Amino acid sequence: MTMDENNTKVTKQETLAALRNPGELYVVMSGATRMPFVSCNEETYDDEIFLYYRVEDAKDKAKRLVDRKYSTAVAKLEDKQLLAFYTSLYTMGVNCLSVNDGTDTQIRVQLSELVIRKNPEEIPGGKKLIENPALHLTALYFMQEMRRQASVQPSEELKELQEELLAHYGKGTFVVAIREDGQIPVLKQKDGTVYQPVFTDMLELQKFCGGKKMKTAVIPAGKIPEILIGDAKGVVINPSGVNVQLQVTRKTKPGTDA
Repeated sequence: MTMDENNTKVTKQETLAALRNPGELYVVMSGATRMPFVSCNEETYDDEIFLYYRVEDAKDKAKRLVDRKYSTAVAKLEDKQLLAFYTSLYTMGVNCLSVNDGTDTQIRVQLSELVIRKNPEEIPGGKKLIENPALHLTALYFMQEMRRQASVQPSEELKELQEELLAHYGKGTFVVAIREDGQIPVLKQKDGTVYQPVFTDMLELQKFCGGKKMKTAVIPAGKIPEILIGDAKGVVINPSGVNVQLQVTRKTKPGTDA
């Protein structure tokens, strides 16, 4: 027992060292969300992503997921991206890294073992960090499952995810972008409907802005109906990522729904 524990410990330490300086590292991406593919481990219930040192192994994993009707791709992580990438997993609600899954060197490590993050409640200046990891994670699962559905009728699993998603949304506080001219950006769909973007965290806002300067506001979900423009059908959460559309009824007067 002691030998096995020591071997596991050494292997984990080697893995952590390799993840910090991998030479080459690949992540399996979801075509449904443009984010790392997330999976709930059936044994540990960890919410994990899949990382590989060899592109061939990553492609094999992606193919196995495609065989299960998931849309996937493989992306290479550059050394200069690693710290930001690992840190971003916290905002996604991911807690585990599955390294080389399906190979003879597979191992899982906790994200907290690789990157130690300061408590968001301890930010200097009394500022509050806006993040919605539970909502973001549920949205990732929801979109992955929705895109693989062959039937028009949603599965029971998809219905449960949608209910969970709406519950997290109702408790959430979001970042809203405001252009320098004071206007709130909107996104028009192919059918002409308009949605206002809201963001679970600043990383998602930055992806959307693409370097353009925008002011921000922090809005709880309960106040969002008050800031919707006239023809907005609802909100779109993280349009550069999960891109989840939710219908929200606009308030035309205080206490009155449109």
